[in-house]
Amino acid sequence: MAFPDSRQELLAAISATFKRLWADLARVPEARAREASMPGHATGTMMSPADLVAYLIGWNELVLKWLDRDDRGEPVDFPETGFTWNELGPLARKFYADHEALGWPERLERLRAVKEQLVSTITDRSNDELYGKGWYGNWTKGRMIQFNTSSPYANARTRIRKWLKAQG
Repeated sequence: MAFPDSRQELLAAISATFKRLWADLARVPEARAREASMPGHATGTMMSPADLVAYLIGWNELVLKWLDRDDRGEPVDFPETGFTWNELGPLARKFYADHEALGWPERLERLRAVKEQLVSTITDRSNDELYGKGWYGNWTKGRMIQFNTSSPYANARTRIRKWLKAQG
């Protein structure tokens, strides 16, 4: 699949990848959602489907934070304050911990809600704002959003499908 290069293509990519992921997440039995039985985001670790959903929520909320700070003219700490791009494993563990108190249905609802917030903020932005100039180095806002929404949705779907197959 080609990378989106317009607002409409970005929205379509998010919609399509999320829809497919959502269907597979619906197949995860709630009783098994916290089983740490799939490879984690850091080498040599294991995570649960619930951790995977927390990871997606974390990244989606982070993208909203980046956009909000940028809208207010404030500097954006990429990827997150206190973390570098070399520390994505610890950042993943932070996302797992941030959402530990949420049950499976609540995590799913939170993921759906944050995805809808992203769709809304993308819809409110011009194509030029999203793709007209670099935002983080040479990466445009649209590309940074895609890197942290539709691409992780597709990756998460692959992980969940593999996990579901292994569970029988």
